[in-house]
Amino acid sequence: MKFERKHALVLLAVAVWNVVTYAQFTKALINTEEDRPTGYYVAHSVLIVVNVVIAFVLGRWGLQALKASKAEPPAS
Repeated sequence: MKFERKHALVLLAVAVWNVVTYAQFTKALINTEEDRPTGYYVAHSVLIVVNVVIAFVLGRWGLQALKASKAEPPAS
């Protein structure tokens, strides 16, 4: 499959969306005043880390696809 500019932009948008939403989720998790079991915090922390890693991977693919789409001459 050949990645085009539109694919790169979607990958970058999803990566940014993951970072923004999970940053808010992290802030809400830190600021919670409810008494929760430790497992709750561990499970949600793992979710946050996994989603940030996914965002990093998608962002990297998006940047690579964007660079590749700029390097190719436009089709006539």
